[in-house]
Amino acid sequence: MPGRAPFEPPPPDAAVFVISVAAELSGLHPQTLRTYERMGLITPGRTGGGGRRYSHRDIELLREISDLTSTGIGIEGVRRILELEHRAAALVQRNEELEAELAATREALRRALSARRSDAPPSRLPALRPPDPGQSVVVWRRGR
Repeated sequence: MPGRAPFEPPPPDAAVFVISVAAELSGLHPQTLRTYERMGLITPGRTGGGGRRYSHRDIELLREISDLTSTGIGIEGVRRILELEHRAAALVQRNEELEAELAATREALRRALSARRSDAPPSRLPALRPPDPGQSVVVWRRGR
């Protein structure tokens, strides 16, 4: 049809699937989805009337849970694995934030030093030297 916008799939967090569709897509029984919700492994969205709605991300999580349990991992083991995966992802994100902050700090120091007198001695600050892949930088923060 002319003038019609192309179809765009919903975002991964959009709660669009009813429980029967989510069960079929994940390969699990609807009662299993309800059990996982009671256990806190999954939290589907809700309609105004209280009906469950699952997102694409929820379906992927259900598949991951199913894969783990099918290999013989107990549900408490699955819970711990999911928790550790979540913590690892948060740490990766925080590390990226800290790396960006360090790069911005180095750049600010470089600019500040370039604005100094030209006859000043070169900086011996480790933050201004190019990073050496074989070295680590440790930042100490004094406790409050």
